[in-house]
Amino acid sequence: MKNIKNITELIIERLTTEGHTISFAESCTGGRIAAAFTAISGASAVLNGSCITYSNEIKHLWLGVDQIVLENYGAVSQQCVSQMLEGIKNLAGSEYAMAVSGIAGPTGGTKLKPVGTVYIGILTPFAHEVFHCFFHGEREAIQEQATVFAIEKMADWLNI
Repeated sequence: MKNIKNITELIIERLTTEGHTISFAESCTGGRIAAAFTAISGASAVLNGSCITYSNEIKHLWLGVDQIVLENYGAVSQQCVSQMLEGIKNLAGSEYAMAVSGIAGPTGGTKLKPVGTVYIGILTPFAHEVFHCFFHGEREAIQEQATVFAIEKMADWLNI
């Protein structure tokens, strides 16, 4: 199994070769996906930008997530992450995007959305998919698992 740094390097190489760019909209991961990419030399060739959109207001203002989606489904939902993907793609002008919103804990969980509930979205020129995940552990472990899952899913879509 490749480590996350190797996978990220391969994603950067592929996107560089294809002349494509990527951007991120992160909530519960707090910039960890962007940090994984910027830790790799050459990321500037593909990384257009990243937003940490922690509050609902910023999800709405920066990414265009509909207020009705936030009111009816919440920030931790397939609907919200789907709109976060479109928002960051449009804001940054990228062909590829990742978006994450979830509950890393230890507080904030509910019976319907317990701590560890995370939605992770991947947008490519040929796919738009949001995954409903449930991760276990303390806050940092949940954030790390979500980061790794997102990067691995992008690699899967790129057949890396």
